[in-house]
Amino acid sequence: MTLHPASFVFALAALCAVGAAHAEKADRTKPMNIEADALRHDDLAQTSVFTGNVVLTKGTIVIRGTRLEVRQDAEGYQYGVVTAEPGKRAYFKQKRDTAPGTPDEFIEGEGETIDYDGRADRVKFIRRAEMHRLTGSTVTDDVRGDVIVYNNATDVYTVDGNPAAAGSGTLTSPGGRVRAVLAPRGGPAAGAAAAPATPAASGAAPALRGSPALGGTTR
Repeated sequence: MTLHPASFVFALAALCAVGAAHAEKADRTKPMNIEADALRHDDLAQTSVFTGNVVLTKGTIVIRGTRLEVRQDAEGYQYGVVTAEPGKRAYFKQKRDTAPGTPDEFIEGEGETIDYDGRADRVKFIRRAEMHRLTGSTVTDDVRGDVIVYNNATDVYTVDGNPAAAGSGTLTSPGGRVRAVLAPRGGPAAGAAAAPATPAASGAAPALRGSPALGGTTR
């Protein structure tokens, strides 16, 4: 993927001052369970196409959409591409490993298309992409752009703002720029941090707040 100047990379582990959480590494080895209204399977090509109210679960991973194409390579790795109904977005959620006694954490995202790569242990949200990190039910990080790629193996995600598409009306963030709200991790600031405010109905994007772990500043 070609990244535009508005793109950026976050190492999620580096954001956490204490109690680092990682994606559930065992999910990639779990069986893929799928429910849908209809199925077309090609045994020779090892591909299956599910249509209508598709729900995929794989360990702690949950993906929902209207159409899912699944394939499996010779080594048993599974791949899935989920698309949403016109005007809507497909949905993804995955639990993260956390230390005993700490709140559960999740990665949650949406996009018109969601591409899951079992070999690379990576998920991509495409067009009107949005991804959150949740602690319990509280949204602590919120990133939006045209394409978001989250790597489970490295806990790194990239966001492409695609300024070339500005004015097309297809992006979650106006102006074709990446938008992010990042809550502090650890220390007194983290205890006082509140969930990021939801963008106003007028479409105004949330302000970008720097993370102390990254040495960022408010813009």
